[in-house]
Amino acid sequence: MSSQRKVAVITGASQGIGAALVKAYRAAGYRIVASSRSIAASTDPDLITVAGDIADPATAERIFSEGVERFGRIDTLINNAGIFMAKPFTEFSQQDWLLNINTNLAGFFHVSQPAIEQMVRQGSGHVVQITTSLVDQPINGVPSVLASLTKGGLNAATRSLAIEYASRGVRVNAVSPGVIKTPMHPEANHSMLAALHPVGRMGEIDDIVNAVLFLEQAPFITGEILHVDGGQSAGHW
Repeated sequence: MSSQRKVAVITGASQGIGAALVKAYRAAGYRIVASSRSIAASTDPDLITVAGDIADPATAERIFSEGVERFGRIDTLINNAGIFMAKPFTEFSQQDWLLNINTNLAGFFHVSQPAIEQMVRQGSGHVVQITTSLVDQPINGVPSVLASLTKGGLNAATRSLAIEYASRGVRVNAVSPGVIKTPMHPEANHSMLAALHPVGRMGEIDDIVNAVLFLEQAPFITGEILHVDGGQSAGHW
């Protein structure tokens, strides 16, 4: 197959933001390698699905061996896979700690390293992390230490990688959402969650997709943490 069409790798791609990103990038003409623990097989010749745990290095190996072998290149990586646990700090278990570290940080490492290696060989590429505005603006009543620790680490890695690879054609950015209306939030909680944002509503999945697409089309932007949070990160109200 021709390797001229752009290719995007999207993790956490089976539902919510990840599934919407797959749809948006396909609509933009990209070939896709989509991964999650439970993603279904694809009949689309321009869409490879890889089922597996992103914390397992073998999953990352399959993503890139299958993606590069079939499509010949990787232009964009969206590190969307992640977990969020709202627990008081003293109630986190060792299992909680390992699950957060393995999914949010180890998963990022295992996938981003081969992606950036491939992008450097090509002379261009773009990596985007999906983090959280709780890193910059904690909210009383929303205990989020492990999310802040791991996603804050991704924000720091975003800036560091942006500088390290700027001269080699690879951009690295992040989108930092507020609370987004996804299947993980029961409708009964929507009013309470909407009130956490100065604009008075939860974010929509399209708000995040549009932010990622904006960064995709902005070649002079790298090292940016783009807050898409209804004013949450600006301060208290």
